[in-house]
Amino acid sequence: MMRSLSRCPRLYPDLLRSLLGVSRSQLLPLSLLARMTEAPFSPRERIFKLQQYYQNTHKHTYLKGRYDMITSVAIPLALAASSLFLIGRGVYNMSHGIGKKE
Repeated sequence: MMRSLSRCPRLYPDLLRSLLGVSRSQLLPLSLLARMTEAPFSPRERIFKLQQYYQNTHKHTYLKGRYDMITSVAIPLALAASSLFLIGRGVYNMSHGIGKKE
């Protein structure tokens, strides 16, 4: 039965080096690699605040964000209004014979 890698920490670097096919001098020590992690995209405190805000807001899911009212309400209303205007103008023009080709 194979032992877990967490139980044998000395085996892990050697196993890693053998799987990668590089010599011992070409790899950085694992302790150094663990410290070279990338900084988080956003601070944890800010993410936690945003999570609390979104979880405690009593709005619909699609209206919780800052600009969601624009994309979910204003733009569809503007498209509907402009299409109704164009349809109405076309009906008016057809009923009065405006723009008819002879």
